[in-house]
Amino acid sequence: MSGTLESAANELVAAIDSLDVERIVEAATEDAQGVDEISRRWLRGRSELDGYLHRLLGSVSDVRTELRDAEERVWGDTGILTCWLEQDYTLEGSAQHVSAPTTILFRREDGEWKLALFHSIPLPEQP
Repeated sequence: MSGTLESAANELVAAIDSLDVERIVEAATEDAQGVDEISRRWLRGRSELDGYLHRLLGSVSDVRTELRDAEERVWGDTGILTCWLEQDYTLEGSAQHVSAPTTILFRREDGEWKLALFHSIPLPEQP
């Protein structure tokens, strides 16, 4: 059975897979941060995340994401989910695959778990 944070992460992944930018941004705190492997930079704040995702919409398609081996810890209104992310997508016509240990930090705001930090470390495929 999924925990509370794992459920929130799976809802976020569903929004990502459906390229629902509004739902992704709504799931984030105002000061959310994340590392993006495509642009190879930090995204800081909800407005920067929103702008980046809208620019990316024309370049990315066929997104499929799976979170595995999830473990969560909650301390009051802060929670952390560590997991393994497997993601496939098409970027400008070229198939991409990401396999990455991932950390997602959540903060509870008005009773809802919101994304505060998303950090993945994509690892190269093993030979």
